Amino acid sequence: MNAATQALSDGWVVAQRNLIKIKRVPEVLVFVLISPIMFVLLFAFVFGGAINAPGVNYREFLIAGIFAQTVVFGATFTGAGLAEDMQKGIIDRFRSLPMSPSAVLIGRTTSDVVYNVASLVIMTLTGLLIGWRIREGILDAITGFALLLVFAYAISWVMAFVGLIVPSVEVINNASFIVIMPLTFVSNAFVPGDSFDGFLKVLVEWNPVTTLTQASRELFGNLGNAPVPDAWSMQHPVAYTLIWTVGILAVFAPLSVRQYRRTTSR
Repeated sequence: MNAATQALSDGWVVAQRNLIKIKRVPEVLVFVLISPIMFVLLFAFVFGGAINAPGVNYREFLIAGIFAQTVVFGATFTGAGLAEDMQKGIIDRFRSLPMSPSAVLIGRTTSDVVYNVASLVIMTLTGLLIGWRIREGILDAITGFALLLVFAYAISWVMAFVGLIVPSVEVINNASFIVIMPLTFVSNAFVPGDSFDGFLKVLVEWNPVTTLTQASRELFGNLGNAPVPDAWSMQHPVAYTLIWTVGILAVFAPLSVRQYRRTTSR
């Protein structure tokens, strides 16, 4: 068995170990699923009447933004999970096993994909109940969901790196909140990009969360007659989001593996 195959095989074993926690602590999954439902209902029924999205029904405009926000926030479980394992000494036990050094990271990020899939299923059902519809073909819709999961997977590696640098659950939660909250709210996830002015508008148009949301709306057929900004990132949101995804993985996957080896060699 070569190194890559062993890493994937060992990583899947670690992912299964992380998913078993759902049976032992089902409250974790419950809160993971309740949070996006609350955001959908809050923005659809409380803030929706005060937010104008020209050319499209606000509820259809909203759901892609909720999808993007939820999967990006879901990526923080990677950092928190690693920090928790380090605090409890689980990582030290892994060191004594004949397993690939990258298996812990692969398993952790893979298990979080499962959490995000569950969240997307619940949000999709909630969206359908409040009037959201997929207006493009099934292949485009599958591509939209896949893009959300792939981008979130890339963010998981960023959180893995942060979790290894700051091995404390409390600190990683605060650090991820500080980074991810501006990314999701300084975007077109909840309000149209035209509502921003000047430099902030440019920042929004080139924010990868914005293009992830825009790509999702495009693939789900939820753009309506809304105007599309002239920025290249907004004209080609799928390509721009994939560029960010590949770039993040290329940088943070090796960095996370290297940091893991440094941390476990002490």
